[in-house]
Amino acid sequence: MTEDFDIRNTSGNISDSERDVEKALRPGSFDSFSGQDKIVENLKVFVAAARMRGEALDHILLFGPPGLGKTTLAGIVSNELGVGFKVTSGPVLDKPGDLAGILTSLEENDVLFIDEIHRLSPIVEEYLYSAMEDYRIDIMIDKGPGARSVQLTLSPFTLIGATTRSGLLTSPLRARFGINCHLQYYDHPVLERIILRSAALLGVKCTAPAAHEIALRSRGTPRIANALLRRVRDFAQVKGNGIIEPEIARFALEALNIDRYGLDEIDNKILTTIITKFNGGPVGLNTIATALSEDPGTIEEVYEPYLIKEGFIKRTPRGREVTQLAYTHLGQKSSDSQLSLF
Repeated sequence: MTEDFDIRNTSGNISDSERDVEKALRPGSFDSFSGQDKIVENLKVFVAAARMRGEALDHILLFGPPGLGKTTLAGIVSNELGVGFKVTSGPVLDKPGDLAGILTSLEENDVLFIDEIHRLSPIVEEYLYSAMEDYRIDIMIDKGPGARSVQLTLSPFTLIGATTRSGLLTSPLRARFGINCHLQYYDHPVLERIILRSAALLGVKCTAPAAHEIALRSRGTPRIANALLRRVRDFAQVKGNGIIEPEIARFALEALNIDRYGLDEIDNKILTTIITKFNGGPVGLNTIATALSEDPGTIEEVYEPYLIKEGFIKRTPRGREVTQLAYTHLGQKSSDSQLSLF
């Protein structure tokens, strides 16, 4: 069980039943959404103004780490506007015809949500420019000498783009979004509220101290908090009395190899490797990846951001270096206080 559980769920390989549960746990209104207070307050104003004028809301770009609620917020905006909601993703729209089919099916003021918008192909992105600005697209009919351009007029709509890599967006595309929202990691008290709400929706009793225990190990991410809650619920039903209490929560999380900082086995292996094999650093990313038999890109994009955010490692011009917190966490003496082995 411990080997199959992926705290980040980067592969996206979750079962249909898990996906349905995750969808059921998503809030459907601004009032039931916890966290991101500044963003939510601003969106409330923009949505209310659009409804008063009877216009389509300006295009919105949501960016930030995965699992923070970008898709959920897009759905809430659609619900609050009382309009239709269509969902697609960047990699799926590989031809202009695919985009044209979706855009022409939108009704007035509908919301189109494109996940992973940074992965749109360049030619599809070009078509999107005129659709966002002028609500029209030009498509080519036939090929060769008989080819001709046909202009299609679209109903006014709101495009909500979501991305975890805002730096990969082209400048022309980014400039066409009137509302930019950068989602941040969640504080522990907010995650506790989310866990208690989700537990109530799942029909399982969860005590506040147990919710606190799960929140501490959720890496500031609601998606991870809800995933851990479902796994702890399994342990509570099989190994306990069906109630999620601090003892069973700690037992379950340790069984899943997730420590009190939210670090899993690979996170700890990265820290241990830098300390034991490279004397705490500095050491290059490629060297760490080779020592762990991992891809350098995976370490840089998946594992490293949280370790840097929590202060376990730092980037220097000479490479990665662990901090005193990493030594304390692993119960090891820092390189300053031990004799060199060489």
